[in-house]
Amino acid sequence: MGSNTMTTNKHLFGAIGWTPEAIDTLDGKTFVITGANSGAGFEAARIFLRKGAKVVMLNRNPVKSTQAIADLKQEFGEKAELSFIQMDLAKLDSVRHAAAQILENVQQIDALICNGAIAQVAQQEMTVDGFESQLGVNHFGHFLLCGLLFERIEATGGRIVVVGSNAYKMGLKTIQFDDLNFNQNYSAWNAYAQSKLAQMMFAYELQRRIAASNANVQVQVCHPGASRTNLLKDTASRFNKILWAVLSRVIAQSAEKGAWPEVMCATQDNLKANKLYGPTSRAQTVGPVGECPLDEVALDRNMAAKLWQLSEEKTSLKWTL
Repeated sequence: MGSNTMTTNKHLFGAIGWTPEAIDTLDGKTFVITGANSGAGFEAARIFLRKGAKVVMLNRNPVKSTQAIADLKQEFGEKAELSFIQMDLAKLDSVRHAAAQILENVQQIDALICNGAIAQVAQQEMTVDGFESQLGVNHFGHFLLCGLLFERIEATGGRIVVVGSNAYKMGLKTIQFDDLNFNQNYSAWNAYAQSKLAQMMFAYELQRRIAASNANVQVQVCHPGASRTNLLKDTASRFNKILWAVLSRVIAQSAEKGAWPEVMCATQDNLKANKLYGPTSRAQTVGPVGECPLDEVALDRNMAAKLWQLSEEKTSLKWTL
């Protein structure tokens, strides 16, 4: 950037925003990504591999994972350091099993990217552990995974990247502690919004706990904006699918651009706490990647502390922080 370039909070990286060109090399680094066999997670893996890093994918589906690895090795050669561990975020036992495999096989974690998610589940569905499915997958599964891998990440001086969504400031804008699973009045949108708010509240609470304990881990929060991924393909109602099919042609960007915020949060220096990074144009749906406005609800300390305690109980994991 030239010395005369004015930077605003919105565009930390000038008018074009952050792009993968900002990364010199990632040789010797290892990135662990949930939900990486398609969409933004797959595109993030591509960028990491292009820059020389190792990638470990945590995916639910072995067939799709094998295909994703074959596609990436075709692009980057057989020597591309890329592996896959099966993990279903909807099952806490599966998360525990995958974490044990990681601790056995992955000696350093430069960043754990909590990218996997489900959205707009049309009818209320419950996980085997008794959670509303979106809250179970998006929040509780990742809460447990982050806790189990935290010491390994800290040993590397690594990062945790939480991929949120602008849905966090929509819906009911609260964690429904009295009816967490929406047994009373289920709505696909409100349940999804709650799950994303929970993820982001967890991340900001984790930042606060790390600061208080001087742990050597950086936590960053981003959102992908509106990108053309298959997030809604499996779960949404027919109406929402049709609506998105039409809207995505107008407002959305590529899955690759949708991956840029999480890659930035995993690699870029000088990022701050209590921030949200992502596309900055058209109501933060597309455009240059930089710092986005953050609604106060995500930083509600009382709600976050209550959510943390509840999450420890529900996942039977007591963090050391």
